[in-house]
Amino acid sequence: MNKREFLKGSAKLAATASISMSGISAVQAQALKGYELIDPPVNTRSSDKVEVLEYFWFGCPHCFAFEPSINKWAKEKPDYVEFVREAPPLNPGWEPHSRAFYAAEIMGVTEQFFDPMFDGIHVDRRSLRSPDNIAKFAGELDIDEQKFRKTMDSFAVNTRMNQAMQMARASRISGVPTVVINGKYLTGGSLAGSHEGILRVIDERVAEEYALL
Repeated sequence: MNKREFLKGSAKLAATASISMSGISAVQAQALKGYELIDPPVNTRSSDKVEVLEYFWFGCPHCFAFEPSINKWAKEKPDYVEFVREAPPLNPGWEPHSRAFYAAEIMGVTEQFFDPMFDGIHVDRRSLRSPDNIAKFAGELDIDEQKFRKTMDSFAVNTRMNQAMQMARASRISGVPTVVINGKYLTGGSLAGSHEGILRVIDERVAEEYALL
């Protein structure tokens, strides 16, 4: 191949690359940035704060691995950011853990229950799958075992689970951990590539949404 042929070939490749890039859809472009748009956006809890919502499951090893990163971020987040969690039972086998999360929330013992529950499953390898075993575990944490067990089957917990499922469907949540920023942007490991990537997306989208408040 002579120099002229080489230059012509290079120009052709450059033109092809340009055409390919111009053909990238908006959805693909968002994925390259580490997030997807939620269209239409879903409602958030507050109009004067930027909401960051983490969807998780206690039994998920990826969620457990992500918790130190998101917990550190939550401790350092700006005051104008509201961080919340939801535990929808996307799989029927997740239901006891979902009930446990919302029972702890309703009883006001989330801080007392949340991290020990994760550690009990993933560090201590305890069998915390049945409602009775979970309630017994809660009792070991100085939480009223009988009240916790009763709350797991309560109307209030059923309502919270149904609401979480509706929100997850509206946001097109198919796996966990997934983070939704202000009801508009969805990110996770498969989109952002890493825990650090997820946090980067959160910070970028939060800054953009805060500017719109």
